[in-house]
Amino acid sequence: MLRSAYAKDGQAGFRCRTTLDESPEGMRQVRLAIARAKEGDREALRLLYVRYSDNIYGYVRSIVRDDKEAEDLTQHVFMKLITAICKYDDRGVPFSAWLLRLARNAALDHLRRRRAIPTEEPYGADTHVDEDSLDRARSLHAALDTLPDEQRDVVVMRHVIGLTPPEIAVRMGRSESSIHGLHHRGRKALQQELLRLNSAPSTVAVAVAVAAG
Repeated sequence: MLRSAYAKDGQAGFRCRTTLDESPEGMRQVRLAIARAKEGDREALRLLYVRYSDNIYGYVRSIVRDDKEAEDLTQHVFMKLITAICKYDDRGVPFSAWLLRLARNAALDHLRRRRAIPTEEPYGADTHVDEDSLDRARSLHAALDTLPDEQRDVVVMRHVIGLTPPEIAVRMGRSESSIHGLHHRGRKALQQELLRLNSAPSTVAVAVAVAAG
């Protein structure tokens, strides 16, 4: 499995992480690793895996709401990266944002497949399934899916990766004021879409709290 092939300093499993090393040296290493990975250097892919896998895991887990599924999807994303990295071209799109979009698409595809396949066995009496939570998660991520790319990227980088508005501005090559504008419009559109989906008030409250944090 990819996790064992790219073991992170002997540690097993993933941890939810919301910070990134944005130091000049760290970003220089990422640029070099991307260039080498495009040439098939597996050690460069390992560096990217070690650097970003916990961020991807945390993001995917926020979508699928399941630890094991999030672990499997994180591995799937990095397996896909082996071939997909050749498609990455640094034209103002940060690699971390591009990678998060790859992860987001994989997670949403997974949710669509999961929703389309009926459960063949009834849940046991001792199995607790919080359908309300699942519905809220689906509504929130369906709403996120309707946002323009830049608004969605700002929301993700602000509240999933944990970057500050100035850091997002640097990564996206935009002014800090434009990032605030994208964030404000994304938050407003998110609220409106959740209301359109007839989402429960608690979902709207949670989404607003996340976007306003």
